[in-house]
Amino acid sequence: MSPPSRKGEQVDDASGAALEATARARHAAGDHRGALEAYEAAFRLYREEGDLGSAARAARTVGWFRGWVFGEWAVYQGWSQQALTLLERVADEGAAGWRLCEEARRGHDLETQRRQYLGAIALARRAGDGDLECEATASLGIMLVFSGMVTEGMEHLDRALAAICGGGVQELPVLEGSLCGLLNACERTQDVDRAEQWLRAAEPVIRRGNLVAVGGHCRAHYAGILVGAGQWEAAETELRRAVELLVGRDALRDSALCRFADLRLRQGRFEEAEALLTGLEHHEDAVVPLARLKLAMRRPHVAVELVDRYLSLGGRPDYVEGPLLAVAVQAHLACGDTDAARRCGDRLAALASEQSMPGLRGVAAVARSQLCVATSSGDPRSCWHEALAYFGAAKMPLEHAAARLELARYSAEERPEVAVAEASAAFDEFAELGAARAADEAAALLRALGAPARTGPKRRTELTRREEEVLALLGYGLSNSEIGARLFISTKTVEHHVSRVLAKLGVRSRAEAAAHASRY
Repeated sequence: MSPPSRKGEQVDDASGAALEATARARHAAGDHRGALEAYEAAFRLYREEGDLGSAARAARTVGWFRGWVFGEWAVYQGWSQQALTLLERVADEGAAGWRLCEEARRGHDLETQRRQYLGAIALARRAGDGDLECEATASLGIMLVFSGMVTEGMEHLDRALAAICGGGVQELPVLEGSLCGLLNACERTQDVDRAEQWLRAAEPVIRRGNLVAVGGHCRAHYAGILVGAGQWEAAETELRRAVELLVGRDALRDSALCRFADLRLRQGRFEEAEALLTGLEHHEDAVVPLARLKLAMRRPHVAVELVDRYLSLGGRPDYVEGPLLAVAVQAHLACGDTDAARRCGDRLAALASEQSMPGLRGVAAVARSQLCVATSSGDPRSCWHEALAYFGAAKMPLEHAAARLELARYSAEERPEVAVAEASAAFDEFAELGAARAADEAAALLRALGAPARTGPKRRTELTRREEEVLALLGYGLSNSEIGARLFISTKTVEHHVSRVLAKLGVRSRAEAAAHASRY
């Protein structure tokens, strides 16, 4: 009855408990396939021993491995049902709580599900089942966050994570599911600070159990948090690993690719972002980055069509609708439709007032400032100052720098000294992030204001940073005027850079340089 040994390892198959301990050790060592095999064998032994509650626990864990680790969702459903069937034969409060938790997970009525999760929590406390209490508490929290009740939902997630850090939770699906759920909720609500605090607090548990290191899905959520926090090098590492882990799991992999595109968009690498989003136009996670990309490429009508299509569906959580509305305001203004922009701005302001999400409130303040400028009504400065405070609190450095740049543009005519100070600070923030294109915008404004020229650091390569950017755009077949528009420099300056690129590469034509770009 023992599972196949791995690399000569002898498996102790004396009991289901011994095999479960072996499975845990294999998981902690990173041997996920071996852990799965040991859990499957433990399930069989528990059934032979007549320990149906433990067999149900092993079945839940096998299902979790099959679905979240290996992407075999049909198999996951089968093992979940197997666990539920076994629990129906166990007459104690703990088993009743697990059944109630599963019913809530499969339900569709929010209030009924809330009662079921709360009932499962009460049963867990009476039975002294810390895993069940954590599972029901975290699941309730995730459900509430994704239903728009962010504050209440996060309170439940905080309780679940406290239980994990306190050592009262043992089951892998509960540990990983609660941590992954927290990262998902924090990414969607732009709550970088909460994610960082809990990852620090749970670090000993994560390290000891090799947690949040298995599933590409959880890595993608973590990467999304890193993208928003401006930790782009770490985000890229996590995203590359997530995409690698999610090969063959198209829906989850596409979600990770959307985050990759968002990163490239923030870095100003538009062509790469566009390539990543090709074929993902109907994926929900692609809508906002794709609309922002169309705006950046001066195609606002396409951006309007994208966001209007998704907003018209309705029933979306605030964390989804908020960014859509923010892009809609900007896109409608770019199309000259101030009435539509104002309607979206009003809805965004209402959402922000209902939620204690500083990131969303910062986005709403930016939208108000844009409407003030477009309609010449009110003073947008107070809105930008408000946005700066919120983005600082939310640890959103790119948005913080962008708000500073907009404040500098608005102040350029009447308060040039303020404009120079804000544009200079924005440039420094963009440069530190690695947002090259945005840094170029700030540098262009500084030049227009007569301030000393600012340039980003040169790379440790034969080409300068600017020449690398020109070469990359040559690779996409852009003309000198198109390159100038992308980099906020004159066509004549582009011609100078192209000449230097050709000379440094030892090629004679733009076509040869373009061919070289793909491998430079």
